[in-house]
Amino acid sequence: MSKKKSFPLRIDPELYEALQKWAADDFRSVNSHIEFILREATKKAGRLKKK
Repeated sequence: MSKKKSFPLRIDPELYEALQKWAADDFRSVNSHIEFILREATKKAGRLKKK
């Protein structure tokens, strides 16, 4: 299992609230939902190396 990198994230409270609702709709935590969104965007941009 790969170790995940942890770092502080400063985010606008209004954006956080929207992400929190979106994550709940998809039965995810905010953290895992942000990772999901970033992973999808990175794949779409062709920046994610294939395993």
